[in-house]
Amino acid sequence: MPKVLISDSLSLRAVDIFKNRGLEVDVKTGMTPEELIECIGNYDGLAVRSATKVTPEVLAAAKNLKVVGRAGIGVDNINIDEASANGVVVMNTPFGNAITTAEHAIAMMFALARQIPSADQMTQAGKWEKSRFMGTELTGKTLGIIGCGNIGSRVAERAIGLKMRVVAYDPFLTVDRAQDLGVEKVELEELFPRADIITLHTPLTDATRDVLNKTAFAQMRDGVLIVNCARGELVVEEDIKSALESGKVGGFAVDVFPTEPPENYSLFGMDNVVATPHLGAATAEAQENVALQVAEQMSDYLLSGAVVNAINMASVSAEDAPKLKPYMHLAELLGGFAGQIIETGLQSITIEYEGHAASLNTKPLTACALTGVMSPAMESVNMVNAPVIARDRNIGVSIVNHERECEYQTLVHLTVKTEKRQLSVAGTLIGGDKPRIVEIGGVPMEASLGRQMVYTVNRDMPGIIGAFGMAMANAGVNIANFILGRTKPGGDAVALLELDHEVSEDVLQTIREVPHVLEATQLSFPSIDASV
Repeated sequence: MPKVLISDSLSLRAVDIFKNRGLEVDVKTGMTPEELIECIGNYDGLAVRSATKVTPEVLAAAKNLKVVGRAGIGVDNINIDEASANGVVVMNTPFGNAITTAEHAIAMMFALARQIPSADQMTQAGKWEKSRFMGTELTGKTLGIIGCGNIGSRVAERAIGLKMRVVAYDPFLTVDRAQDLGVEKVELEELFPRADIITLHTPLTDATRDVLNKTAFAQMRDGVLIVNCARGELVVEEDIKSALESGKVGGFAVDVFPTEPPENYSLFGMDNVVATPHLGAATAEAQENVALQVAEQMSDYLLSGAVVNAINMASVSAEDAPKLKPYMHLAELLGGFAGQIIETGLQSITIEYEGHAASLNTKPLTACALTGVMSPAMESVNMVNAPVIARDRNIGVSIVNHERECEYQTLVHLTVKTEKRQLSVAGTLIGGDKPRIVEIGGVPMEASLGRQMVYTVNRDMPGIIGAFGMAMANAGVNIANFILGRTKPGGDAVALLELDHEVSEDVLQTIREVPHVLEATQLSFPSIDASV
């Protein structure tokens, strides 16, 4: 009988779920790392919140461990790479805290607008300074939401209930979805000057890190209020401090910090700052929900092998995994290629399978492709939750299995449509497991993929190749491979440059300024083996 250890405080109902499903369960909270290491070898499953640190040392001692379940969304306390290397599945509950976090963001808006923390402190100190605390109404104000997904959309619903106008920026928000929510879809450059209040609900990615910086603040209204219940690294600390001191930003409510608990946080003590200790998910209802969810998920996995909300494992049976693995890798690379090029408003994804690929179980392949498309702009996307995210965001997903013969033994063709453009890319496997791109936007080519690449579109004119080479040479960047394709002489052409390392934005801009170049995008494929 599988045994589960609960090492952090969870609802007693979670214990009942494990027992009712036929599992043995022990509750041992407050253990030291040494105590956890000493006992973990006896368990098949480990249920945690944020207190327990699942380190490489813990995983090395966990000889029987099959699954770690995190009651909540964040898995920073779990070493995912080491868990994967040890064959341990890591699950979380990504949607259990959405309502709670949305409500906390609304509460923080009220706290800023009416200066509630300072007024409370003064009143309880025996001071009656009504004139000092002249607040502002939320009704009629414009709320700018950066990240209108699972949590941001709930904030929008509540803000609209307060009679606020809502504008939202989200690279995956479509016009139709925005209309359903009752919000106006805008770009960041329009959101900043229009919003009276800005709230952050975007994941932390390379694209969103430091999204609120001195350049962004300069574009905002004087006295704007800002709420951050997402990730501390979204806001440049020194820049918002300067903006608060100058009055450009009227107030900042923060629930998340780059380091938690924060040390030497420079904003503490400022009158126009409201801070809470990461309380976004801290309600009895939310903690109950995530505890029950993680207990059900872990029980399903340990008893039947079913996988739900896995961070590091595909939902594929043991029998299918070996033969599907190279196809899944190909699908995710094709998705990642498209996802790094598209900009905003993803509307639909069409995946066509031909040849041998069409005879396989294409559901996990499709999930991998969706993961690849959405990962560049979203945090914690995996092949389990990617289809759910696509459905929740009204992104149309079409699958076509062609029985017809094709030029290649196997072919996967991916087409993504946004509000601004349509992009297609097709790939195959060479030698049974080596991914190759064979078509981009209707342009035939055969290209291997490297860890770092630059993709360009240009008119087929003389001098383009030389200009690219000169730009890289001037930047000291070595070109490992250079693949070209064109529709016809003088027509459209594409190029893929495999590089030894990534290039700066300045180098990309140099390429974009080459005559007849239409676009240039840097691509990164960290899952590619450097030797391939």
